Amino acid sequence: MQQVTPSHWQTTQERLKSELGDVVFESWLQPLDIDLEKTTPQEVTLKAPTRFIRDWVLRHYSEELRRTLTDTLGTQGTNIHFDVTPPQSSPTPNLAPNSTPKAATEHTTQAPQNGQITTQSNIHLTNTQTFTPTTQGAKTPQVPQSAAQQNLLDATNALDARFTFERFVTGKANEFAFAAAKRIAESPEAVYNPFLLYGGVGLGKTHLMHAIAWHITQTQPQRRVLYISSEKFVYQFIRSLRDNKTTDFKQAFRSVDVLMIDDIQFIAGKDRTQEEFFHTLNALIDMQKQVILSADKSPHEMDNLEDRLRSRLGWGLTTEMHKPDLETRLAILDAKAHTMGVELPKDVAMVLADKISTNVRELEGALNRLIAHADLVGCEITLATAQTLLKDIFQASAKLITIDEIQMKVADYYRIKLHEMHTARRSRDVARPRQIAMYLSKRLTSRSFPEIGKNFGGRDHTTVMHAVRTIEKLSSSDKTIAEDLHTLENMLV
Repeated sequence: MQQVTPSHWQTTQERLKSELGDVVFESWLQPLDIDLEKTTPQEVTLKAPTRFIRDWVLRHYSEELRRTLTDTLGTQGTNIHFDVTPPQSSPTPNLAPNSTPKAATEHTTQAPQNGQITTQSNIHLTNTQTFTPTTQGAKTPQVPQSAAQQNLLDATNALDARFTFERFVTGKANEFAFAAAKRIAESPEAVYNPFLLYGGVGLGKTHLMHAIAWHITQTQPQRRVLYISSEKFVYQFIRSLRDNKTTDFKQAFRSVDVLMIDDIQFIAGKDRTQEEFFHTLNALIDMQKQVILSADKSPHEMDNLEDRLRSRLGWGLTTEMHKPDLETRLAILDAKAHTMGVELPKDVAMVLADKISTNVRELEGALNRLIAHADLVGCEITLATAQTLLKDIFQASAKLITIDEIQMKVADYYRIKLHEMHTARRSRDVARPRQIAMYLSKRLTSRSFPEIGKNFGGRDHTTVMHAVRTIEKLSSSDKTIAEDLHTLENMLV
């Protein structure tokens, strides 16, 4: 074969998608592109948008990628080189508007003889100029910032490539916040201005902010997006005061189309910073520029926040991010596990989702720990492994078990209404979970049969005794019942 064509790469992608599945392909392999100018049948150069994606592909899918390319190109063996090159169609998200982005290229070669991957440092930095499309379609260079303004804006945080709308798992606790964020990202002009997300740690506020920024930079590249933490905003303001460059500070932060500040609660109590933030907020809103903020609590609950700023924040849309319910937590675990190419056992997922109920970040961290352990040690992920490895997390959530809690867990597990634990319904889909709840109440609490019966709609103690005997018998003959009991007990203890 003399020449590699786009159809060869398309065929390779289709085969990889079929072999690895839609989720893995769309997350890690679809972002790759082939550089035909640098490619031969024996030496294929692929472009990755980020180092993170390149490293993940090399670690988890390099052999599948090399084998598929070799088969498609009809060679005895194909070397693969990776160029890390951010997409050229949108501004570099972690740089300020009008800044000079740096395109870094690293080559990584896979040796076909033994399958080992070696990396050689070969970084080239090239200067490019940012352009803004005009209404006629011509490209005109933007007016550069002063050096002082440029230094201020270069302090913005890098966006995380994993935090996109596609990877955000929605549920009842966050569907409104997600819908509002999506509307803002898709709108060509400011809406719900300012937009404030608030809630506890690890509930997805930062994820949604990054997703908005990614979407705007990819679909509306003419809009200048600035994402920064409130701590860095405070730091930059203090430095501008020290260096007598407050004018540069004002112009830099008021020259953007979309200003995003994370964790604004940190400006509370800092009088001069609050004043500057208030005037910046007013200026941008008056110019119909979008402002997006996040905080750990509602502005009305923030101490030492100026009344005028609290009032101004209330003019837009303030949305709370709630703790995700059990089904959403299970969906988050399932999505992340599939993204990482791992099959997570149902009982492990159920226990993780039950024990870690208030912090999605901690939930994902626990899953990462399990996957890393299984990968490094070379073992399967099991409930026993999870209980040993995550003992510290599970102990932190340990508490006294009550009949009410058992009823809630069992009802949630079997997807029946909680009040059906107290009704007289005898259909199997309700009666069996009720018997299991009675059995667990006797096994995991010190309550007597009459006390348990009283908590199940005033039932007689003989009804509870019958339920306990029935479940004990079924657990030894019905594998599904035995597995359900094992999972439920681990969720409760």
